Amino acid sequence: MLGTSWSGGKDSCFALMQMVQQGYTPKVLINMMNENGKISRSHALPHSLLQQQADAMNLPLLTKPSSWEEYEVHFVNTLLEAKEKYRINAMVFGDIDLQPHRDWEEKVCAKAGLQAFLPLWQKNRKELVLQMLQQGIETMIVSCNNTLGEPFLGKIITTQLVTELEAKGIDACGENGEFHTLVINCPLYSNPLQLPEFSTVMHGDYWFVQWREHN
Repeated sequence: MLGTSWSGGKDSCFALMQMVQQGYTPKVLINMMNENGKISRSHALPHSLLQQQADAMNLPLLTKPSSWEEYEVHFVNTLLEAKEKYRINAMVFGDIDLQPHRDWEEKVCAKAGLQAFLPLWQKNRKELVLQMLQQGIETMIVSCNNTLGEPFLGKIITTQLVTELEAKGIDACGENGEFHTLVINCPLYSNPLQLPEFSTVMHGDYWFVQWREHN
């Protein structure tokens, strides 16, 4: 029984797809929100869009607000809650090759008595993105750094866009934090997301999609 560290983006989605293909049963999606609980900490997605994703997969969504300072303790407590409520014995994560991330994920899972799975670990980044596209993941850029800039917000990732990203010196998977994505549709969904209108906003040196009227 599997819990998923769910960012709403392509890597966590593809990692979950890999585990489902291996015969694991997902039981819950877990997402850490910002302090006010309105948007996700990693991808700045409103709760309403995360809920749409969970509903499309017929899975419960477990979200917790947290500051960065208290992130670890809240994450461990959330894992313990999921373990008791949904009887999970493992968690799946979408990290590819950032060792400190893997170390942290294995540490927090150990604290909660859970196994950590990273099915995308050390796979070729570009090949992963192409596999995602081949296997039916439709994903949209919802935040990006200044190297990409505002015009890339809202773009759907395609093989052509991968080529365009690489021409700009951007990693095809965005694994270095160059951009984050929202999975609009994939084989795990019963129906694609219905996206609200959005504007764009800059925080620091990073561009974000700002969704209209998210409750």
